[in-house]
Amino acid sequence: MTSEYQSSNASDPYKHLNVTLNPDGTLTRHISFPSSPAEPQLTTDSQLTLSKDIPLNPTTATFLRLYRPVSPPTQKLPIIIYFHPGGFVVVSATAGPMHLICSEISAQTPALVINVEYRLGPEHRLPAAYDDGVDTIRWVRDQALGTGLDGSEEWLTEFADFSRVYLMGSSAGGNLIYNAGLRVLDLDLDPVTIMGLIIDQAFFGGIERTEAELRLVNDHVLPLTASDLLWSLALPLGADRDHEYCNPLADRHVSYKEKIGRLPNSLIRVNGEDPMADRQKAFANMLESHGVHVTRKFYDEGNHCVEMFDPKKAQIFYNDVKNFVCS
Repeated sequence: MTSEYQSSNASDPYKHLNVTLNPDGTLTRHISFPSSPAEPQLTTDSQLTLSKDIPLNPTTATFLRLYRPVSPPTQKLPIIIYFHPGGFVVVSATAGPMHLICSEISAQTPALVINVEYRLGPEHRLPAAYDDGVDTIRWVRDQALGTGLDGSEEWLTEFADFSRVYLMGSSAGGNLIYNAGLRVLDLDLDPVTIMGLIIDQAFFGGIERTEAELRLVNDHVLPLTASDLLWSLALPLGADRDHEYCNPLADRHVSYKEKIGRLPNSLIRVNGEDPMADRQKAFANMLESHGVHVTRKFYDEGNHCVEMFDPKKAQIFYNDVKNFVCS
């Protein structure tokens, strides 16, 4: 995330991530991406979507930004629940690139897109973000049932096809939807059906370094020192990088082995110049070995989260999402 991580100085990951660790263990996140406001009304002819912010859980101060096309088609629209990148430590759902990505996907697919402001570490270490993911899926179910605390959200009532819900996440968001997706397998979500996972350049790690991590140790987007720092701030205190939240391929994790095969069809996107490319490819193989139908979109070029800054790469991402959801 070149603009988010202002420096490529791998020896100073705090500077690279543009954060300061405070004496009380909290983090000061210096502004890198300007925040984009919701746009509930049509104000320009070029506007792609309408959007509004909706509280999710007052206790955790989480919220959702809901997007709908300016001129929706007559048929009901699928729902895409999106979780942003940032290593579980930085970035907000309201950041400019996140707002644009969700707006484009809503307009181009077309779909209703729910962009989730989930909790971040180190103030809220994992599994807090996973819990927020489950909260969001439950919120969508309550909307389908008409049992939401604040009544039904009118855009969902009017436009949503609750039988076609997709979980989508980039980087940390990709990790999040895998873990949240496992957690909701035993919940009664009726009448909601999760049709697929869109896992884009998932943020994974491990104690043993991969070939790609060693080759791209000083990657200008996400050097290994920055990745290590993010995990140290996101994982439960005392956990190492073979913890199941970080390394789903570690042999010692058996808690979810039985559930993996029950996950829905999954789109796995990998960019070849991502230091985590080897882990992401191995993850796709692991899902397939458990019986999950996997659609692979592996690209030779592209850094981690390149679609946030390269319009051509972004359009490939939007096309991949549309083709998967509309297939």
